[in-house]
Amino acid sequence: MYICIDISSQRLGLFGDDGACVRRYRISTATKGPGEEKGSYQTPRGRHIIRARIGAGVPIGAAFRGRRPTGEVWSPELAAATPGRDWILTRILWLSGTEPGRNRLGQLDSMQRYIYIHGTPDTEPMGVPRSIGCVRMRNQDVAELFDLVPAGTVVEIVE
Repeated sequence: MYICIDISSQRLGLFGDDGACVRRYRISTATKGPGEEKGSYQTPRGRHIIRARIGAGVPIGAAFRGRRPTGEVWSPELAAATPGRDWILTRILWLSGTEPGRNRLGQLDSMQRYIYIHGTPDTEPMGVPRSIGCVRMRNQDVAELFDLVPAGTVVEIVE
């Protein structure tokens, strides 16, 4: 099983070992487009793996800070009380680059950049770039994907 994230189409596909597409989701990648440099707020390209799966058992819409649940569950009222917050919700699939000099080590390290596949408020649009580097998904979608993929799953990010 592997994941392919297509930045140009803003789609994530989950593929079985036979290469057949098992699931397809609309996503949102970086507003600033693709790029690997630390501090760029861009989505890194290339081969990654899911290094860590975070959030098993927390409610749909649970908020995270520093990869830890805050105890909050997203609501319009909570969002209004914290304007401008970059919400990381429901589940986190933390990505680690596997290509030294492209997305691993030094100023190009996806894991050190805290690049995740994660949930976002359902009020945010999918299919258009709106993140600051991560791959955003609908909360129900990221929960489903989380349950389907183990740590170590290959994630290929392409333009």
